[in-house]
Amino acid sequence: MTWTVPATDRPEGSLTAPEAELLPEYLAWHRATFLHKCAGLTGEQLALRPLPTSSLSLLGLMRHLAKVERTWFRIRFAAEAVEPLHFVVGHKDADFDLLEPERAEQEYLRLLEEQRLADEAVAGAPLDALLAEHREEMSLRMTYLHVTTEYARHNGHADLLRELVDGVTGD
Repeated sequence: MTWTVPATDRPEGSLTAPEAELLPEYLAWHRATFLHKCAGLTGEQLALRPLPTSSLSLLGLMRHLAKVERTWFRIRFAAEAVEPLHFVVGHKDADFDLLEPERAEQEYLRLLEEQRLADEAVAGAPLDALLAEHREEMSLRMTYLHVTTEYARHNGHADLLRELVDGVTGD
């Protein structure tokens, strides 16, 4: 049987919660939205690049978002001694370009794991805490906003890619 991305429920969050609750909830919604847009696709479909002038694919976005989670929360905020994901010397877009459709399930599981580990890395930290590894001062609050906007932008890409892959549209 061919593996496909499982269905994902998007969490309901408060629209009036304190900022320390609201920011992680909003990020959780965007994380789930990306997975929702991939649901039901095979590794081959995820790896398709339906825009002739772009290297974007849903699998590439999945790999990129796992890299974003690790980089911003684990490496830059928590200063964890972990290697960057999808880093290849001389190939800045390895996360988008070096795809193996047969590894789609592993990439999906890696994204889920990076999301979990990112949440662990910031658990209990105040929003005013500064990143341990960054070229300029940046708060955890700003990091949440940065990563959320990264997901929001790529969810827009995912909308277009999904429609071009199999015609599915949605919110």
